[in-house]
Amino acid sequence: MAFGVIIIGDEILSGRRSDKHLPKVIELLGARGLSLEWAQYVGDDPERITETLRRSFASGDIVFSTGGIGATPDDHTRQCAAAALGVPLALHPDAEAAIRERIRDMHTGADPVNYQSPENLHRFQMGTFPQGCEIIPNGYNKIPGFSIRDHYFVPGFPVMAWPMIEWVLDTKYAHLHHQTPHAEKSLLVFELPESTLTPLMERIERDFPGVRVFSLPSVGDTERGGIYARRHIDLGVKGEPEAVAAAFVKLREGVHELGGDVVEPAAPGEGTPDRERRSGPRAGF
Repeated sequence: MAFGVIIIGDEILSGRRSDKHLPKVIELLGARGLSLEWAQYVGDDPERITETLRRSFASGDIVFSTGGIGATPDDHTRQCAAAALGVPLALHPDAEAAIRERIRDMHTGADPVNYQSPENLHRFQMGTFPQGCEIIPNGYNKIPGFSIRDHYFVPGFPVMAWPMIEWVLDTKYAHLHHQTPHAEKSLLVFELPESTLTPLMERIERDFPGVRVFSLPSVGDTERGGIYARRHIDLGVKGEPEAVAAAFVKLREGVHELGGDVVEPAAPGEGTPDRERRSGPRAGF
């Protein structure tokens, strides 16, 4: 099953806030042997959110959605999810119980809690979810998120969202953890353009089904320094470990045959960027 993420909020698109969810979701998935297949950013436009969710629900993917599940005028995600599925909104009983507990925790007066006050009635709106959903517990302030059709809706606040996403991965999808062995090997190629390497890349993918080749050109990373400061291509293969090992041998041989200067990044603890393993026709320079 593919994993996707939808990150909602005008503040991300305007630059008022920098998105931290995408790298964190990649990290949380990677720690469990899983990977992210796609990501999408959407502003606070109800029609666009609804259409995005309509397509996403139809995909059959496992999707995390961050942001817009509050009860202020710029929060539309709950309503849009219901519209995309063609179901009504309803106050979820478990969400209502959690919000009641949160209200009691916040109450400081001597008088009994008035659950019918305007402020508290507004808080209960945060538990109004698409009919047929389940809640996602929120250990930070008890205001839950919700899930429906393998879609998991969490707040935009990282301190809440990230533990909730972890809970989903470990509670709902533990059976998927580390189910697909995966390996990735790459080398740095100097002195060759991508156009020259493309036929080799196509041949590797043809000869090793299930192995994917990647090519990441760089004009030079001066911040990283060393060999990385030179113009290069990070060329590699990824997929099933045994197939990757065999494909990498052929990839390296192919680059040598094309006259490329190759550097294989050292494994952790084997050296610094200036002490990589060189090979190729100009290995001694």
